[in-house]
Amino acid sequence: MSLSIFETMGIYYLVKWFHFIFGIVWIGHLYYFNFTQMPAFAEMDGPTKSNNIQKLVPRALWWFRWGAMFTFITGVIMLGMYGHMNGHEIYKTSWGVNILTGSALATLMFLNVWLVIWPNQKIVIASTTAVAQGQPSLPTAAAAGARAMLASRTNTLFSIPMLFFMGAASHLPLQLKSETGFGALSLVLALLLGAIQFNAVKGSKLGPLATVKGVIHAGMGLTVVLYLLVEVMVGA
Repeated sequence: MSLSIFETMGIYYLVKWFHFIFGIVWIGHLYYFNFTQMPAFAEMDGPTKSNNIQKLVPRALWWFRWGAMFTFITGVIMLGMYGHMNGHEIYKTSWGVNILTGSALATLMFLNVWLVIWPNQKIVIASTTAVAQGQPSLPTAAAAGARAMLASRTNTLFSIPMLFFMGAASHLPLQLKSETGFGALSLVLALLLGAIQFNAVKGSKLGPLATVKGVIHAGMGLTVVLYLLVEVMVGA
């Protein structure tokens, strides 16, 4: 039996509500790691840091990665439901351009959590636990920690424009011209975000992402660049 429009909208809102909750869990932990935990760990003595890595970090990472998982799943469901309710031409509107830009950033962030940050953090936790038990550290631990940090900083960078475009979908409409610029915009965004993502996965330089102030400034700058690209390439 097909659902009425009111029942469908009710389900959509319920999914959206959960999307907000899971998103707060995910991004809240992302900001905790980058703005609070990393600077604090840098000031801790060895035993205190070791104890926190063994007992605190695994718990925080559990909420972090599963918050990311369910934010992503509910986001995909919302995109599909919204297109079903309004017709898939909705993705070529101002709402569509903004929400898909934000979704592209969120997808990269989700992949970083599960394919880069979590696998490397498991190595760091295992190595720290081994040392605490009197065993040698894992030889890959230092490199794994550096890779996890760079990916986490990149996610913090991405999160700032991601939240901007998610909000802009409903609150900052674009005046769009013809659809001819959509393909070019997609290509430019793919190249720009792909280059940043490549550095997160294969690079070794933190650059401006080395400090909390730097990553915030870089995130604001990336937001401005992405918004200007959208306005210039598809705006009226």
